[in-house]
Amino acid sequence: MPTTKRSNPSVPAKAASKLFSTIKGGVLAPLGFVGGVAACGIKNGKATRDDLALIASTTLSAAAGTFTTNKVKAAPVLVSMENIRNGFATGVILNSGNANACTGEEGLTVAWGMAEAAAGHLDASKEDVLVCSTGRIGVQLPLDRVKKGLDGMQLFRKVGTQLAKSIMTSDTFPKEIALAVKTPQGTFRIGAMAKGAGMIDPTMATMLCVVTCDAEVSSVTLRKTLRKVVENSFNRITVDGDMSTNDTVIMLANGRSGVNPDESILEAAMEHVCVALARIIVLDGEGVSKFVEIEVRGANTAKDAKLAAEAVANSTLVKCAWAGNDPNWGRIMDALGYSGAKMEEARTSIDYGGLPIVRQGVLAPTPWSKLRAVAAGKQFRITIDLGYGVYAHEVWTTDLTEEYVRLNLGE
Repeated sequence: MPTTKRSNPSVPAKAASKLFSTIKGGVLAPLGFVGGVAACGIKNGKATRDDLALIASTTLSAAAGTFTTNKVKAAPVLVSMENIRNGFATGVILNSGNANACTGEEGLTVAWGMAEAAAGHLDASKEDVLVCSTGRIGVQLPLDRVKKGLDGMQLFRKVGTQLAKSIMTSDTFPKEIALAVKTPQGTFRIGAMAKGAGMIDPTMATMLCVVTCDAEVSSVTLRKTLRKVVENSFNRITVDGDMSTNDTVIMLANGRSGVNPDESILEAAMEHVCVALARIIVLDGEGVSKFVEIEVRGANTAKDAKLAAEAVANSTLVKCAWAGNDPNWGRIMDALGYSGAKMEEARTSIDYGGLPIVRQGVLAPTPWSKLRAVAAGKQFRITIDLGYGVYAHEVWTTDLTEEYVRLNLGE
């Protein structure tokens, strides 16, 4: 059989991973980054938990970002897209409790106001501050509460986990990671935090993520590498198939380590961090009881592989079957058939946890009890071979439970 061509990389990631070691500190692990949090009561006026975060570099950083492709973009997304255009930034201000989306001109004024207030706190220009918001859509964000929170905020080195907690919404735990990366030139560090649990779908899920790095990287390299890494991490996850208005991934690299790493090593480190956070987001999905890896191989084109994998991963029927511990392969075949990918029933084979369930379009002789045992697991892998070509794609998804419905009934 020909070698499978995957739309995800990568030999460099596996080889370079030997250079990584996990360290503490989260998004503030790299040199030259500080942060602070505040309880502002942004959602309802009750300052009972931290809901504002500020991350800053002590020097101007190379900056890159990827943003939602939804035609409805929140005000902070528009501000960040504008400010990151020149490839540099000093800091990022983030809030939970209010998405500042679908809020018109007033919302845009507020987002610029957040950038300006944070810039004043950092003695920087508002054009060098990026803005992220998460929470309910269609509600005006109270800028006065943000400013009050900033007034009393102090910036420290060791508050990484507090920063990650402050941007949680329906998340059940803070999501963060940090690595030390050894290179022939020396060691650099990369850290990150993220939030996300619902409205998760490929092409940027409903999530916020900030990645920091103390390596020397040009803005051009950072932009190119981040786009590639996001495609292979956050753009491979889905919980409910809904794309948000606020999706943002931002990366800052300030060069404080003095290490200018090989591009392949930088990419591998970034991918390791982003893949880890992407998988954690799915594991913490709203109402989730299962983590499911969908791999489509044998596709005629890379596009076909992606279409097929995403159709299965987002199928409500398939996800409900998983919630009931049912390895319902008919629903998978159905999703493949409408996916838009080139496929024929008689060419298609499917495995559940490595066990054959379909061969050339018909039921395989594997005992049903063994297949049900796989589907009853908290984590399993489904492999689909379309029998056409050498292209493959992988998506990480979940089941769909009653708890998800309860969580999304609204207030």
